[in-house]
Amino acid sequence: MSSSGTSTPQLPKNPSSSNQNASLPQYSLPGPQVQGSKYNQLLAVIEELGKDIRPTYAGNKLCAERLKRNLIHARILTKECVVEADKAAQSGKQ
Repeated sequence: MSSSGTSTPQLPKNPSSSNQNASLPQYSLPGPQVQGSKYNQLLAVIEELGKDIRPTYAGNKLCAERLKRNLIHARILTKECVVEADKAAQSGKQ
C-alpha cells in the first residue's frame, strides 16, 4: 500500500497482453430506412447479415441476436420482392 492510503490498479507489465482483445466490425447506428425498392432494402439487409456472421461464430450474443432479426427481416423482404416481381410480370403481359 502507498503512504496515502489509496491503492491504484496495476496495469499489465506486458504491453502485448493488452492487444489480445478481439476486434469487432464497426456498425453504424440504425438510420432511416433505405429508400427505394424492396430489392434495394433487401440488398442492404444482406450486407448487414455479412457483418454479423463472423462475430456470431466467435460467440458474440449481441451479433447473434441481430443476425436473427436481420434474417427474419430478409425473409419478409424476399417475399415482398417476389410479390412485386409477380405484379410487374402481370402488368407487363397486359
